[in-house]
Amino acid sequence: MKKYQIGIMGSAADLNYSQSAKECAIRLGELIAESNNILVYGAEKEYSSLSTNAAIAADKKGGLTVGITYGKDRNIYGNFKPTILIPCGLEIGGGREFTLILACDAIIAISGGSGTLTEMAIAYQANIPIVVIDQYGGWAKKLSNKYLDKRHRLKCLSAKNPEEALNKVLKILKERSDTNENSKC
Repeated sequence: MKKYQIGIMGSAADLNYSQSAKECAIRLGELIAESNNILVYGAEKEYSSLSTNAAIAADKKGGLTVGITYGKDRNIYGNFKPTILIPCGLEIGGGREFTLILACDAIIAISGGSGTLTEMAIAYQANIPIVVIDQYGGWAKKLSNKYLDKRHRLKCLSAKNPEEALNKVLKILKERSDTNENSKC
């Protein structure tokens, strides 16, 4: 069975996210590991994030984690190191987001500030499915069940919890995979 690369996008610690948002991210990381898929996230250098908490949780459950960091060095915040760390040579807000999102089959957003908004816009442009857990504010809440523009490429699908979010992502990716397999005949 194909392993999907599922990106987790969300608020960095400087946005003072809630403990319940952190617990949601942790549960999401555990679920991705338990589903035998790959968690992809933006590995920050200055502080933690919801995405980092998800990656740590996935790692503790034996999951594969891929961190995309900016710049050229492998120095990231904290003691946690993902299974694979990719310094993309680009800067935050200056290209790292393209590498991060294009490495994903789908993304799940929790809360989120301007970085998450940028990542969601890139996913939208690249036709990468977006699911948002809309219980914690930020851009995930603002874009819940909405299109990013009048093109109506894909909707940012809403989920109330980590289980629902992952189930929606896996369903979409399976449907896409089945469609691609059928088109090869």
